[in-house]
Amino acid sequence: IDGFIGLNNDYIEGIFIKEAAQSKGVGKQLLDYVKKDRSTLRLNVYQKNKRAIQFYLREEFSIESESLDGNTGEKELKMVWNR
Repeated sequence: IDGFIGLNNDYIEGIFIKEAAQSKGVGKQLLDYVKKDRSTLRLNVYQKNKRAIQFYLREEFSIESESLDGNTGEKELKMVWNR
């Protein structure tokens, strides 16, 4: 297994890819798979995680809002994809 996607209804809990398989299209494949069965997908990502933000923007997610994670104090972006 090179990776998996954690999905809770239309909320992506996370996409986890084995280090050796990163930047080889595995994350895109997982995302494309769940896009087939959903009309909307949502997620939160830390603002400092530029690589993840660029990935989701490239995959047609948009930034819905910005907030502060109460547990960590980190700025996070709420992102959404609609078919």
